[in-house]
Amino acid sequence: MELVGFRVNETSPGHLVVQFGAVNHSEADLGDLNLTVNLRTAGANPSDPPLVSFPAKVTLGPSELKNVSVAVPTKMRAYELPDWQFLTADFQLGQ
Repeated sequence: MELVGFRVNETSPGHLVVQFGAVNHSEADLGDLNLTVNLRTAGANPSDPPLVSFPAKVTLGPSELKNVSVAVPTKMRAYELPDWQFLTADFQLGQ
């Protein structure tokens, strides 16, 4: 599974909307997945805290790509985050 194409918009101060694509590269049905997604700058050290961390729920079938949009409360403003090409994401599977 891969998360791609992150876009960050601000609906109001303290309220971001993060959009991205979730890709299942396998022929397996992954079903319902609960993720914790972390956005970091491309040059961040692994020990640096994420810029933004948020939960997301994704349902993916075999070889499927889904667009995901998540409302994220944060103290950061959208203009404080780097442009999409300077963001990297990692995620953990939850329960």
